[in-house]
Amino acid sequence: MAATQYIEEGEVFQLTDRPDNINELLLVRIGEITLKGLNRGRFVARLIGNIKRRIKDLGEFSIVQSHSRIWIHALSGEPSMKEVAKRLSTVFGIVSISPALEFDPDWETLVQVVEDYATVVLLGKGKRTFKLETKRVNKSFPLSSYEVSSELGAKLLTRFPEQLSVKMIEPDITIHVEIRDKIYVYHETIPGHAGLPVGMSGRGMLLLSGGIDSPVAGYMMASRGMILEAIYFHTFPYTSQQALDKVEKLAQILTRYAGRIAFHTVDFTDIQLELNDKVPEDMLTVVMRRIMMRIAEELARERNAKAIITGESLGQVASQTAEALMATDVVVGLPVFRPLIGLDKNDTIALARKIGTFETSILPYDDCCTVFVSKHPKTHPSLADADKAEARLDMDALIETSREKISTKLIDLSFEFEESH
Repeated sequence: MAATQYIEEGEVFQLTDRPDNINELLLVRIGEITLKGLNRGRFVARLIGNIKRRIKDLGEFSIVQSHSRIWIHALSGEPSMKEVAKRLSTVFGIVSISPALEFDPDWETLVQVVEDYATVVLLGKGKRTFKLETKRVNKSFPLSSYEVSSELGAKLLTRFPEQLSVKMIEPDITIHVEIRDKIYVYHETIPGHAGLPVGMSGRGMLLLSGGIDSPVAGYMMASRGMILEAIYFHTFPYTSQQALDKVEKLAQILTRYAGRIAFHTVDFTDIQLELNDKVPEDMLTVVMRRIMMRIAEELARERNAKAIITGESLGQVASQTAEALMATDVVVGLPVFRPLIGLDKNDTIALARKIGTFETSILPYDDCCTVFVSKHPKTHPSLADADKAEARLDMDALIETSREKISTKLIDLSFEFEESH
């Protein structure tokens, strides 16, 4: 058998001169889905559907689920498995991904593949430590897991006595061998975002601003299987076109995790000016939030969304006290999900950095929640305070007018972000 040649592309190894009996594939691990009992099939089917949509433009693939794994083979063309793995790493429901080599369960082929694999993976970087880990699911294979690891490790040490040494705890690299109906060899595990497949928990309406918190809240609810729609309140010319572009960019980043998002923009200027004119200054923020919640609920019901999602955290600002949150929740009938409610701001920032929204969120373009804000807000408003502050408003007319000033666009998946995101 001719030596197999590999090219290293970042963290993914691709064959350039692959023998016909060796295939490349992606080994995809699923986690929480496996605990779903009789509903497990629905979750797996949704996940496979989401996987297909995420990589459909890269070629044709065979996607097969077995136990807690999904196996992905390319059927046509020569797609970059690095790009496939990169995209799938942001699909909720996937715990991790390993680019692997697959071949028939033959000992001589296994030895050759592991030796060739080690030539590229381990060498050229000075003296390296390694270990073999074998899982033998196919009990008809003549060697046990321990024997496979021992024999392969001995052959590598014999072939590369000066370059390699065994280290069982925290080696430079671990070569994994799985013996099933086929043999699989891999060394890398690319982490996914776990969670539940988007689409398994209904639809949620996200109040999306240009800040740090609300995109993270959307990400967290998408990780629990919710389809996201987003609503943004725009007060042009008090807030700029750049502010709107910024929020659209945040929604676009979220599509990497949540899939396509319906993005709704509300022309909020006239309503905001009326609030400034008729609402006491210390209650302006609470009343503004109450109207936003009402408008969001009207749109959510129209779009068959089952919940409203916000990025509020208890006590983070004056409008996020328990009393202020209660005063806003009482005006809507849909549940309000606040996944950040108990998080420290630094925790939220860390998540924003992880998902790639932070740098966009800190761009210096204000939204209406920062432009029209009380200088000295009432921090513990009662429900009576909120009702009294709205007394001069024709609330029904404001809500009805707002529905005529909502524009909607679909924001599709985008993968044009730095690798670090």
